[in-house]
Amino acid sequence: MQITADCHLHSSFSGDSDTPMEEMILQGIARGLKTMCFTEHNDFDYPVYPDLPEGYFLLNTDSYLYDLVRLKEKYQDRIRLLFGVELGLQPEVMHQNAVYAKTHDFDFIIGSSHICHGKDPYYPGFFDGRDKTAAIREYFESILDNIRKFSDFDVYGHLDYVVRYAPGQDEGYAYEAYRDILDEILKLLLEKGKGIELNTGGLKNGMHDVHPCTGILRRYRELGGELVTVGSDSHDARHIAAGFERSADILKNCGFRYYCVFEKRVPEYFRL
Repeated sequence: MQITADCHLHSSFSGDSDTPMEEMILQGIARGLKTMCFTEHNDFDYPVYPDLPEGYFLLNTDSYLYDLVRLKEKYQDRIRLLFGVELGLQPEVMHQNAVYAKTHDFDFIIGSSHICHGKDPYYPGFFDGRDKTAAIREYFESILDNIRKFSDFDVYGHLDYVVRYAPGQDEGYAYEAYRDILDEILKLLLEKGKGIELNTGGLKNGMHDVHPCTGILRRYRELGGELVTVGSDSHDARHIAAGFERSADILKNCGFRYYCVFEKRVPEYFRL
């Protein structure tokens, strides 16, 4: 396996996972990984849905770090374990995110958009009665707003997360249809020195392409972008490093020669 670092992982410290961290680590070792970075969810002001209690995506960071440090020591001779977080970005919580990002010495911070104007595309209500293209464009516009207002992250996560839950998923979806807004996003990320991730999480849900789609990855590279991490977005042990063989080929075909791992917020480059 050419990619030996999974940099987007959720254990039972994230509201939407019930898999113990140690189980994830043991599976990562079995899959031949050399590095795992846990990026537990922290989403301030996540909307209340009937199936979720309030505070569902608020992270008990001290408890998470305590367990990670214990396991890091236990498995220090077998795998490198890194301390990350996935911050849910919304304009209304930028100050909270800015304060939170400085509360601990994270190795890696993913900035992600799970909420667009008070709604998570995971729930059908985001697309109900709307044109799919218009809904996706609204989501991208919200990302641009987030990046303009917040900078304390290392890469933007699953940049086109919205298509994972769109009607027909990524069928008929392509970079070219949203070139104008996506180019603004990518150029602003580059201006701020930020990267993107190749996220394989949608593949297990039936998507044809990775997040973001190959066209966005290629365009990021054309614009001079080199900071790209790779993550399975796994919430259980079964999907750790899933799709990584395909991901290496995608990155190389898009013109990348390296992928990155962040430790102490500094990127380390590994040849593909």
